Amino acid sequence: MTQLDNSARLARLDKLARTLDSKFRIPGTKIRFGWDGILSIVPVAGDTVAGAMAAYLIWEAYQGGARKRTLAKMGVNAGLDYLFGSIPVVGTIFDVAYKANLKNLELAKAELGRNAPPRDVTPTV
Repeated sequence: MTQLDNSARLARLDKLARTLDSKFRIPGTKIRFGWDGILSIVPVAGDTVAGAMAAYLIWEAYQGGARKRTLAKMGVNAGLDYLFGSIPVVGTIFDVAYKANLKNLELAKAELGRNAPPRDVTPTV
């Protein structure tokens, strides 16, 4: 894999993170939210779906060559989002304010931009 592969990967992650955290805007305000905030209206189940998408973002960073330290930070962000986001009402506000996926996107951009060789995760037989 090449750096070009990480560019394509980062473009996918950018689209996913923005869809989850900032796709929509509350009219008349600067407050942005995405599907993560919408899904959190359904306690636990909605956050579990959003958590799976956040896990995919972390998996892509891993495949791109992110170091364990960065992956751990991304896991903490996603974990906090899941934990606090699962609380009815307060969790939805937390999801809109915290934007864990955009935080993880920035971590992934910094990490994958350092020219780390992507991991080959194809199964060997």
